[in-house]
Amino acid sequence: MNKLALVNGIVYTGNAILHGQAIMIESGKITGLSAVNHVPKGRQMIDLGGRIAAPGFIDVQVNGGGGALFTADPTPEALNTIAKAHERFGTLHWCPTVLSSDTETTEQCLNAVRTVMDQHIGVLGAHLEGPFLSREKRGTHDERFIRSAGENDVTRLLEAGKGVLSLVTLAPEAAGEAHIFRFTEAGARVFIGHSNAPCSIAEAAFESGVCGVTHLYNAMSQLTGREPGVAGAALAAKDIWAGIIADGVHTDWRSVKIAKEIKKNRLFLVTDAMPPVGKPDAVCMVGGKTVTCKGGRCETEDGVLAGSALDMASAVRNCVTHCGIALDEALRMASLYPAEMLGIADRLGMIKPGAQADLVFLDNGLNVTGIMRGGEMKGFH
Repeated sequence: MNKLALVNGIVYTGNAILHGQAIMIESGKITGLSAVNHVPKGRQMIDLGGRIAAPGFIDVQVNGGGGALFTADPTPEALNTIAKAHERFGTLHWCPTVLSSDTETTEQCLNAVRTVMDQHIGVLGAHLEGPFLSREKRGTHDERFIRSAGENDVTRLLEAGKGVLSLVTLAPEAAGEAHIFRFTEAGARVFIGHSNAPCSIAEAAFESGVCGVTHLYNAMSQLTGREPGVAGAALAAKDIWAGIIADGVHTDWRSVKIAKEIKKNRLFLVTDAMPPVGKPDAVCMVGGKTVTCKGGRCETEDGVLAGSALDMASAVRNCVTHCGIALDEALRMASLYPAEMLGIADRLGMIKPGAQADLVFLDNGLNVTGIMRGGEMKGFH
């Protein structure tokens, strides 16, 4: 593979903003950063035209895109469609989300994830969202499949998900300490989501191995004066991660700002994306209900939110434009922090020697103009 030097860009490494520096790439890896006038001869120079170069985005909650909904179409082909849709918005690594389903469908989803793990479409592993959730906070999850965890149920899921289960969202009132331990022992990160638990139960789950919460503020018991709920427990716990949907629909911009002030580098961006990402007119079925997207809002016919039409580039722009978050920090929320949460920051989420050459290029309006995956450039118009 050619030895490359990316020049004439503004480089956001994850811990610094660099001007006049070339990104050195060889065999799909970043080998270093160098002053442009010190780039060794013989390298292929790629002029970024003053664009921003940043680590490729990481999204750990992707239901669909490009017209495909993974849980409804649990195939490698659907995963490839979704990957292509999100790639245009800078998401190079992601976790396909498996919604609450019957066991057979869940197993098909996990097998599909296993099939594509080595296909270089950025799949990091599956995010199992359910079925061990609260019925009161299920959102559009199909009520038929919501249940409390049993030993046999967990065993079957762990067997089906061996080697591909990255993240599990559950409600602690539906899955106890022993179940949480089994998921974490298998290598999965466990988050609380779709939970109506009081603060004390959430805190006990944190002590049992839960390390974060899914889509902060949404589908969880709320912070009130007398009962902090799951939302309050997450905000109060210094080391607990929180994903947040910064679309102005799921979360008010002021609530994003409050969460950022409190959680700091433990707050990261997720999209909870549905099929309309990359195909705005897409319609899908979730829990037996038709979901459409109007004005950036994905909802059922009775007005219940069902994921989002958000892409990660828009989430970054929203943080900067509406929430007053500095661009370098917004980019970290879309790359470095989720990488740290998953324990893969040694190879993803930063521009540094030894990291994968998986980059996103943005113009001054923070629109994605191209990507690099494994050292291969791809431009968008």
